[in-house]
Amino acid sequence: MNGKAICNTGPLIALSMIDRIDILRHLFELVSVPETVHNEILEGGSANAGLANYRKVKWIKVISLSMPIDPLLMTSLDAGEAAVIGLARELDSTNYVLLDERKARKIARTVYGLHVIGSARVLVEAKRHGLIDNVSVALQAMRDGGYWIGDSIVDAVLKQAGET
Repeated sequence: MNGKAICNTGPLIALSMIDRIDILRHLFELVSVPETVHNEILEGGSANAGLANYRKVKWIKVISLSMPIDPLLMTSLDAGEAAVIGLARELDSTNYVLLDERKARKIARTVYGLHVIGSARVLVEAKRHGLIDNVSVALQAMRDGGYWIGDSIVDAVLKQAGET
């Protein structure tokens, strides 16, 4: 896959809860998060799924936005999603934006022309690169941990992974 990625809270938590946040390091040459996302994860408290794994990671670059976020984003999305899109717009060299929430994905893709992928697609790419053996098992572990992934997404991703 390669390239640079800016990641929202959801994919970080989803991959952390299955102890595979390292997949991002293998798929991308640089993984960044806006300071807002970093703080969201840390403020989630000890009950926050994946917090311990996220704290161990030293290769994710935390970046502060230098420009104000588009007010439209702030009224339409949560602070982390808006910051991810805002940072991607600031850093033209970003290849991927990692978002799981449908509304944020749609806005990032259709309004701002960003290349958006989510946790499920990351798992497909991980399988293609030999980082995991089975997407179905990883998705089920995320769901068992309380991370919501819709049935239609699971079906589509398992088809992409050749597991149907």
